[in-house]
Formats: sequence, structure tokens, C-alpha cells
Amino acid sequence: MLTLYNPGDGWLHRMPAGRKALLLIAVMLGVLLLPPRWWAVGVIAGVSTGAYLAAGLRDRAHGLHELGRQVWSLRWVLMITLAGQLVFLGPEAAVSNSARVAGALALAGLLVLTTRITDLLDACERALSPLRWAGVDAERVSLLLAVTLGTVPVMSRLAGMVRDAQRARGVRASARTFIVPFLVVALKHADELGDALAARGVR
Repeated sequence: MLTLYNPGDGWLHRMPAGRKALLLIAVMLGVLLLPPRWWAVGVIAGVSTGAYLAAGLRDRAHGLHELGRQVWSLRWVLMITLAGQLVFLGPEAAVSNSARVAGALALAGLLVLTTRITDLLDACERALSPLRWAGVDAERVSLLLAVTLGTVPVMSRLAGMVRDAQRARGVRASARTFIVPFLVVALKHADELGDALAARGVR
């Protein structure tokens, strides 16, 4: 399985997983609740950029490279969302709504990038343990949340691997030459993830 955790020594890395999750969820909700206005796009860009700069990620641009890679991996979803909303809502609402989606997903990815999966699972299980009396399986729910939050950075990293392999072979970049290899790699990762879950008794 692909490892998502990006080692670092920033304050976000040092924060306990439970508090970190609550903080990022609160920021995500704040982003999603912004009104559909042009100024909201700037606020979202500033919040996302500031969060990645403050996270202490170890890449060549102090976290901005990772932010750009995650947003770039969402480009087709964002383009489709933007196109559909342009028809019905107009440019201001369409752009701001697409920016809210991109910002929220980028912040969700930041949680996984700065938290070891084991720590995230433990925090989720502790938070859900009071609901066991109602039949809630804390282990399954926490695992589902961890896998869901990791989807964006996983897809981003897989897309980067495909592009790097194509550049090494001199293949011209295009949607046609990228989609098929990316789907193959993504399906292979899904199979490996399913095998890993089955090995841990998750059905």
C-alpha cells in the first residue's frame, strides 16, 4: 500500500491526532460555509496556502508543491463541476463553489499527510467508542474515514508516478496516453487495498 504520511517537525505534525482532526474539520466547515462570492475564492486560497506552509511538509516548496499536486489531481472533477455550474449558476457561484470543493479536499488531504494512519485510526476509535452501545463498529468506521481521507493524496501520488514514468520513456503528455495507465495503476492500488483490508479481517 502507498504510504501517505509526510514526515516533518512542524506544529501540525506534533499536534495529537484527535485535536488535529477537529481543527482541520472546523476549518473545512468554515471553507464550505463561505458564501458564493468572488472574495471567498481568495479566502479559500489563502487558508489552504497558509495551512500547507504552516504544516512543515518536507518538499522543495515548503508544502506548496504538495498542495499543487493535490489540486492538480482534482482538475477533471473541478472542470466538470465548474462547467455544469457555469450553465445554471453563473460564473461567480460556479468558481466559488469549485474553489470550496478544492479547498476542503486539500485540507482533508493535509490531515493524512501530517498524521500517521495508526494514530488517526486510534483517535477515531476513541471518539466513536461511546457509541458502541448503539451497535456502531468503531474500528470499521475509523478505517473507512482514514481510507476516504487518503483518497486524494493517493490519487495525486499515483498520477505523479504515471507522469514520471511516461516522461522517462519520452511519451508525449495527453489525456489519451495518461488515462489508461492511470486507471490500471489505480485499480491495482484498489486491489492491494482490498487485500490488505481482508488480511485484517475487514469484509
